[in-house]
Order: sequence, then C-alpha cells, then structure tokens
Amino acid sequence: MALIRGSNSLFDPFFGSSSIVDPFEGFSLFDRRPFVGFANFPQDISSVANTRVDWVETPEAHVFKADLPGLKKEEVKIHVEDDRLLSISGERNKEQVDEKDSYRRVERSYGKFHRQFRLPENSKVQEIVAKMENGVLTVTVPKAEVAKKAQVRNVEITS
Repeated sequence: MALIRGSNSLFDPFFGSSSIVDPFEGFSLFDRRPFVGFANFPQDISSVANTRVDWVETPEAHVFKADLPGLKKEEVKIHVEDDRLLSISGERNKEQVDEKDSYRRVERSYGKFHRQFRLPENSKVQEIVAKMENGVLTVTVPKAEVAKKAQVRNVEITS
C-alpha cells in the first residue's frame, strides 16, 4: 500500500506528490468478514457491540434499558435461563435497496444482537415485565424484600 499516490518511495511520504492517501481508508474496527477459528461467530459484530444497555438498581427493582431504534417488540426476545440469567436478543435486518439505487455510506448497524446479565439473588424472575416505547426497551425485574435485621435490645441485669 503506497502512502502517496504517484510516489516512488514508501519511505518518504512527501516524495513526488502532494496527494496524501489516508492509510486507514477502508479500515474498520468491526470487519464484516468472519474471524478465522470462530465458525459460529456473528459476521456483523458491530450490532452486538453497539447494543447499549443501562442497568439501574432502585429500591424496588432492577431496571434494564436498551436502545433498539427501528425494532418492533416482535423482533426482540427476552428470557431467563438457569433462574437468574437474563437474556435480551433480536435481529435488525439490513434494509433492501432498489436495484437502481446504491449505498454511498452504511453506518447503521444490522444483524443479530444478544446481551446477558446475571441477576442478583433478590430478583423476582417470575414477575419480570418489559415494554417497548419509542425505540427503548425497558425490562423491570422486581426485587424480593430482604429480610430485615433483627432488632437488638439490651436487657438490663437486676440484682
């Protein structure tokens, strides 16, 4: 790869031409080619990496919020495994383009996503509720009441 178009030297980036080429042009941190050695690894890792989830603990519940713009509730799956492993998954399909049209740039992510969270022991997994509103998935996991500490009372010794 030449650093400069029209240059005769790779070692002198300013030799021969002033047309500097971006050495990172076409480089992507999330390459869409499959990784060697990972046969079942998702080809579009960017959708996995970009599925952002906030986990907030309130006095009453654990609340998970995921940004899933453009997805319908039917395209998202939520389930609990092994009594405390919360899984949120789904798939955003690539938009089809008319034959006469072509993309100039593709920045929106597509593909499958899957996030898992180990719930604390005080989670009431049988009472989990979820709602999707304006592209934000909210999963609420109620908390069981923690046994209150026993009150300690001093007893005075009389003679």
